[in-house]
Amino acid sequence: MPIATPQQFTEMLDAAQQGNYAYPAVNCTSIVTMNATLKALADSKSDGFIQFSTGAGQFASGLNVKDTVHGVITLAEAAHRLAEKYDVLVALHTDHCQPEMAPTFLKPLIERTAQRRSKGENNLFNGHMLDASILPLEDNIAISKEYLSLCKDQEIVLEIEAGVVGGEEDGSAGTEDMPDDKLYTTPEDMVAVYEALAGQGRYMFAATFGNVHGHYKPGAVKLRPDILKEGQDAVISKYGQDAQFDLVFHGGSGSPVDQIRETLGYGVIKMNIDTDTQYAFTRPIADHIIKNYNDVLMVDGEIGNKKAYDPRAYLKMGEEGMATRISRACDDLRSTGKTIG
Repeated sequence: MPIATPQQFTEMLDAAQQGNYAYPAVNCTSIVTMNATLKALADSKSDGFIQFSTGAGQFASGLNVKDTVHGVITLAEAAHRLAEKYDVLVALHTDHCQPEMAPTFLKPLIERTAQRRSKGENNLFNGHMLDASILPLEDNIAISKEYLSLCKDQEIVLEIEAGVVGGEEDGSAGTEDMPDDKLYTTPEDMVAVYEALAGQGRYMFAATFGNVHGHYKPGAVKLRPDILKEGQDAVISKYGQDAQFDLVFHGGSGSPVDQIRETLGYGVIKMNIDTDTQYAFTRPIADHIIKNYNDVLMVDGEIGNKKAYDPRAYLKMGEEGMATRISRACDDLRSTGKTIG
């Protein structure tokens, strides 16, 4: 079916919040990775997100162009066509965009959705992320309000972040040496965000609880899901149950299943996954090349084997590997079998 309409997207978020499950939000960079995501969601009978980073846009536009906006629009338009062949709901989203890039990245994308709506077409994107977490909270909230207003006018859901997700990812504000106290959003911060943005439009909130981008050895990351509960409780105790946040879990790759599922009870309705799916895509390709070394490469004057080095041969393996990992994420997030499409 087509990419979710604004109304369907709202229903997706509500269903996850009420059902204590979350959607996998998969960073994609190409038609192959989008096909892997769509396959996994359809096989799992789960709705979900396809999302693009600024780096993905630059990559997709080609080596001679490197135009982030052009690349992301190209990917999004392809996703609209590809999704028509599947029977689950898929939302399109953009990942981390820091404040300095927002005027040249988010604004053109919001404007493209406005142009489509003026012609009676569906939104290009259901949501965008503005990551202003690198700023002091007051400044973060101020710019978030500005973009929330722009998004509300086009029935787009904005995702914001307070606190910093550690590690490294395209467009993220996190750094390897971020002080520990910055990795945990405080209840006071969550109350301040609610008070500033209540009634301004629907948004998702990436509160941080020690989560990091990338993959780390067991024990290296100290997740504290209770941080999310404390923040939600602080807001709800002051403003009622309707004040509960739609929370986003960044840095989901490599996280223990028990901690992932704990966050579902605290209002997490979206979990980003990138590092794990990158590896799941690349691992079978590496295996193919290693096992078929003499066929893939023209060694010592030999001609190799066209069937072995045809990119379709190994990209299909990558697609399958990535799809398998996404299906596991659906199980972890309890979204399997819960499509509302």
